[in-house]
Amino acid sequence: MNSSFASAPRLRTILTAILVGMLGVACLIIGLSSFLTIKNSLESQVSERLDQTSHRAMIFKPEDAPVRNGGAGGADGANAEGAQNVCETSASSSPLNAPGQSAGTLTVCVNNGNVGFSGVLDSSGDLQSLSEADVAQLKDVPAEATAQKVDLEVGNYLVEAHALPNQPQTVVVTGIPLKDMNNTLATLVAVMAGGSLAVMVIAGLLGSWIIRRTMRPLERVSAVAAGVAQADLESQVLSRAYRVQPRDSNPRSEVGAVGFALNQMLGNVQSALQAREKTENQMRAFIADASHELRTPLAAIKGYSDLLRWTENLSDSGEQSVNRIESQTARMSRLVEDLLLLARLDEGKQPVFEAVDLSEMLAESTFDMQVAAPNHRWTLNIPDDPVEVRGDRNQLQQVISNLLSNARKHTAEGTHVTASLGFAEGGFAEVRISDNGEGIDSEFIDKIFDRFTRADVARSGDAGTTGLGLPIVRAIVEAHGGSIDVQSRPGETVFKVLLPLA
Repeated sequence: MNSSFASAPRLRTILTAILVGMLGVACLIIGLSSFLTIKNSLESQVSERLDQTSHRAMIFKPEDAPVRNGGAGGADGANAEGAQNVCETSASSSPLNAPGQSAGTLTVCVNNGNVGFSGVLDSSGDLQSLSEADVAQLKDVPAEATAQKVDLEVGNYLVEAHALPNQPQTVVVTGIPLKDMNNTLATLVAVMAGGSLAVMVIAGLLGSWIIRRTMRPLERVSAVAAGVAQADLESQVLSRAYRVQPRDSNPRSEVGAVGFALNQMLGNVQSALQAREKTENQMRAFIADASHELRTPLAAIKGYSDLLRWTENLSDSGEQSVNRIESQTARMSRLVEDLLLLARLDEGKQPVFEAVDLSEMLAESTFDMQVAAPNHRWTLNIPDDPVEVRGDRNQLQQVISNLLSNARKHTAEGTHVTASLGFAEGGFAEVRISDNGEGIDSEFIDKIFDRFTRADVARSGDAGTTGLGLPIVRAIVEAHGGSIDVQSRPGETVFKVLLPLA
């Protein structure tokens, strides 16, 4: 499989990711909207509480102060000037002692830039002192301004400052803690984040299961298409197994429309394959019949040329003409015999099997070729022990002769041709015919075993060929249960034949 395809995500993975992603965006929008709404509501409540707390501090009279730890309440500790001099009173009669002031409330009284009182109520309602840093920060809060958040050592606070009605030089700073609001918002964020994550995980698992079930028809259609893509259409037709099932080929649904269209296409392909097979069978029958019928006139031509040679006193030109007739008749006869052999092999006729010694056959064929082509260098490599296979002696002889002749015809003089025989794994005999010629063109090597394909344009040599030698070799080898392979590059071409051992 192509690496770029192998790394591509599956459609159901993409759909599940889109589902989870859209749900995540929805959860984010809802969560953010809820958070902002609740935050604004809490801030409004805190601001309202601060206004009430500040109002109680502003109208506080020392004689109304309840008794708190850390100071006496009531009029005993009151200053004669009442609320107008609250910043000059004792801690026990400070605005923090006003009725209704809650735990965590702080107050700082500033008179003409000087701090008259500062303190904060703890969780028990007791008055505690503020640090100098907190007092200094609160002292600078502007009067009559909007409430503002400050980060103090005692915590995060919302504070505001107001001047006393009749004493503008006296400013009371009041603050309430934001801890409860912050904790509520933090809890809200944690709950919404955890809930959203749980919803996304559940939706992802459930969505993946639903999408997987929904995608099964498409996967079945894809399996049919993959089976057709892997089928060898050269040697087989498309059976009913290569069809989309009726449940997946209903054109009313999207997937069914794809399955229906695929079935239509496969039907057309099947019809084309059947038409091709019929045409090929007719062509084979025609070639077989024509070749058989050509035997008689070719025999007559050969006979009359022999008779003419024996009975007539031929001139030199006449002798040359008769020789030409005989050579062309012999060439035509070989072509007819090759066509008849291919026709018999195409019909599936089994060879006549007998024990054949490949060592002897290869040696004799190589010696004959050495005599016929002395300008080539021939080398024979065979084992000492006989290498026997079961097959048709004449057909196997034709395999070896064709391969050796092919090496002679398509290589230049002086080429080194090596014929080797040995044993291969799996119980096979291996015949190798190699040469160091120019090699076979890469564009031609894929069709070298096709019928009527000439190799003259791919390799050197000027001997004419019919284009049937190598197709006959492959047909014979495959009829014997073997295989043939070729590998070629400039300077080396190797034909390897594997045949089952006897």
